[in-house]
Amino acid sequence: LYQNLMIQNNLIWSAHEADVETLVFLGSSCIYPKLCPQPMPESCLLTGPLEFTNRPYALAKIAGLELVNTLVQQYGRRYFSAMPTNLYGPGDNFHPENSHVLPGLIRKFHEAKVKSSKEAVIWGTGTPKRELMYSQDCADAIVYLASNLGEDFFEDGLQSPEQYFHINVGSGQEVSIRELAELVADVVGYEGDISCDTSKPDGTPRKLLDCTKLFELGWKPKVQLRDGIKLAYQDFLENHLA
Repeated sequence: LYQNLMIQNNLIWSAHEADVETLVFLGSSCIYPKLCPQPMPESCLLTGPLEFTNRPYALAKIAGLELVNTLVQQYGRRYFSAMPTNLYGPGDNFHPENSHVLPGLIRKFHEAKVKSSKEAVIWGTGTPKRELMYSQDCADAIVYLASNLGEDFFEDGLQSPEQYFHINVGSGQEVSIRELAELVADVVGYEGDISCDTSKPDGTPRKLLDCTKLFELGWKPKVQLRDGIKLAYQDFLENHLA
């Protein structure tokens, strides 16, 4: 919480003081309530309790979003926030203990394959669903937004004080954790059984972003999930084996 607040506040406020014309603040889909409508529109922000395990991070991101929002309203800045979904790709964190779900599964199934394990265990029930987006697609979407958001986006927001100047950035590619595990195992070449440790937490049951705003602006993702996993696995083999 502290580190995220300090980093974002220093950067956003310094950009304002230096008269930077365009700034994009990156948040996260974690900002939305645990049990909000699916897919999650931008308007569901602050409409319910957050997922407890994500709350400190989510609160920091919400504070950054609000800082950007007030700079637009109070000073006329053309700043906005992008809320990406779960990202993966080359250069990811493949650490066995603190990685996110997809790189964690890549390492788990690779090691199970190398050891010729008969069984690999995933956390939770496997039923929660996650939207996943290839990192290069996310970068492309951010540059596209920074280049194409017109004055009408800010004018519409200023006419509705309760509106936030943020846009969801997702892929629309949603799978269950179980389906994702099976897909990663297939790409990696692991042929053993997959079981679920139901004593471990599931987290938020579903986190699919409503990206209507983004898609209506003319941007669409390019990398399909299986293709992205292949690229991420190749990066793991070349750069992250230890």
